[in-house]
Amino acid sequence: MKISKKDALIWFEFFAQLPEDEELMSKQQEIVFATLAQIEAAVEKRNELLMAQIKGLKTLEGRTRFIGDENKFSPGCRSCLLGTGLSAIRKTNKCNLECKFCYNYGELDDIAPIGEGLWGIGGTKFYEQDLDLLLKIQDKPTGIAYVYLEPFMEIEKYYSVIKKFNQVEIYQHLYTNGTLATEETLKALGEAGLNEIRFNLGASNCADKVIENIAIAKKYINNVGIETPMTPEFFETFFKKKQAILATKVDFINCAELHLNANNIDNYYGANMYMARHGYISPIWSRELTLQFMRIAIDEQWNLIVHDCSNHTKFARDLNLAAKEGKWFGASNYVSEFACLPYAAFLPILKDPNFKFLVEEELPVGYRPGEMLY
Repeated sequence: MKISKKDALIWFEFFAQLPEDEELMSKQQEIVFATLAQIEAAVEKRNELLMAQIKGLKTLEGRTRFIGDENKFSPGCRSCLLGTGLSAIRKTNKCNLECKFCYNYGELDDIAPIGEGLWGIGGTKFYEQDLDLLLKIQDKPTGIAYVYLEPFMEIEKYYSVIKKFNQVEIYQHLYTNGTLATEETLKALGEAGLNEIRFNLGASNCADKVIENIAIAKKYINNVGIETPMTPEFFETFFKKKQAILATKVDFINCAELHLNANNIDNYYGANMYMARHGYISPIWSRELTLQFMRIAIDEQWNLIVHDCSNHTKFARDLNLAAKEGKWFGASNYVSEFACLPYAAFLPILKDPNFKFLVEEELPVGYRPGEMLY
C-alpha cells in the first residue's frame, strides 16, 4: 500500500487523539505500517544521495559504514559488530550532567543503584571477588564496555576490575563525558589496562577542558575516540573547534544516529522523525548530518576514522549478538523503545511540504476515512 502523504496525515492525526491503550484494528495497523514504510523509504533515498557524495565510503562486512584507514577502526566496535561483545559492565548510577539526548533524561535522580560493592554484568550482580569464578566457568567475551552512567563520578573503583580483565586479555573500553577526568585518573586507567576510551564530546558542547582531556588520554590509552549522538548542536560546535579537536590526534569519531525513547522524545518535539524497521525512532537530520560530516572529513583528509553508527548498524549489531548467543535464525533484540507508537511525533514530517513520498497511490476501498468498519 503506497499511501499518500495527505491520507497518512489524516489518519495519523486521528490516531494521535486516541487513548494510548486503545488497540487499532487490523486495517488501521496496515495504515500505520504503510505510512512508516513510506517515510522510511523517502528517508533512505535521501541518505543514499548523500552517501553517493562521499568518496571512499567503506563497509565493515556490510554491517556498518565508515571512512578512513580501516586499521584505525575501533576494536571495541569490531567486538560489537563481529565478535562476542559488547558485554556491558555497570557500576555508577549517577551523572554530573543532564543532556537532552540522554536516554535517562528527567530520571537521573531516580536511577536504581547497582548495589554497594557490586557490579552489574550480563544482568547479574557480582562482587569483585566473584570475577575469578565467572572467568573460570563462562567463555570470556571479545570485549566489554563500562557504561551507565558517568564512571568518573567514582573512577577509583574501576581500576582493580579493569586490571583483572586486562590480565585475561579481554578488550575493554569506557564511555565518559570527560568533564571530570584528570591527567592522574586517565593515567591510572591506562596503567590498569584500559584499551580504549570514548568521550561524549556533545555532552559538554565540545568544552575546551574535555578537548584537552582527549589529548591527555592519548598519552596513556591506546585507542581514544569521540562517540556522540549526532545533533545540530554538536555538528555546529564541532566545526567551530575542529582544529583543536583534530589536534588531539583522536583515533576515531563515532557519529551515533540519535534514537529516542519516552524520556527524551519531547526534547525534540517538532523534528521530522522516521522509524527504522519498526524499531528505533530518530530525527531524520541525525544521520543526514553524519553523512555530511563524513563527506567533509574525507574531502579534508582527516587522519582518523569517522564511523556512521546508524540505526542500520544497531540492527546489524543485535543480529550478530543473537547469533553469537546461539539464538534462533532471525532473532534480535532490536525493537521499538516505545510500548505504544507516539503517532503525534510523525505529524511534523507529514505536514512538511518539503518532505515528499517517493510514490503515492489512492487508498484501497475500505481503508478510507469513514469506510473502515472492522
